[in-house]
Amino acid sequence: METLGLSGSAERSDGRLKSLFWPSIKNGTDVDSLGTQGYWVCTVVAILSFVLLAATGQPLTGVAILLYYYVGGAGVRERNRYAALAVFVMYLLDTLLMPGVVRIILCALLLSNLRATWIAASWRPESEEAALPPRLNETFADKIADQLPAWLWPKVKVAYYIFSGGFLLLVLVALASIALKIKTAH
Repeated sequence: METLGLSGSAERSDGRLKSLFWPSIKNGTDVDSLGTQGYWVCTVVAILSFVLLAATGQPLTGVAILLYYYVGGAGVRERNRYAALAVFVMYLLDTLLMPGVVRIILCALLLSNLRATWIAASWRPESEEAALPPRLNETFADKIADQLPAWLWPKVKVAYYIFSGGFLLLVLVALASIALKIKTAH
């Protein structure tokens, strides 16, 4: 690695906890690391949401939510601001309806992802140190986190914009309907 000049760029400038909750970017490795981190957070949210919905007898909703968060995570990995915002807003609405400690922590992580994606999308490498590291393809995790989003996102980006916008609109209408029923019941 030293011979290729890659060892210096492989270090993140922040610790893991700080990069999770208040990320900053000082070099290209930070940009890449935050994208990967955001992808994995969205993937965990997608899988947990799917499992919980499937366990409560709502498998179709679970599949829709799984696709929503997972494809959104691929967008986050590719530094797409809309995807990061869509994922955060949906999870925030869900957390407001059913708050819990784990949900609040995941919501904070998704807010951090939104901030990191916003910063990373503006990243313009102007020096050799700022160049993004090459995406790896050696392990299964590399293929999933580095290669799959780069292949998937350009193919489904427009469909995701339509799907997520419609899904968010549906959720907002449902919330408004619930609020109206509560207001008229009193």
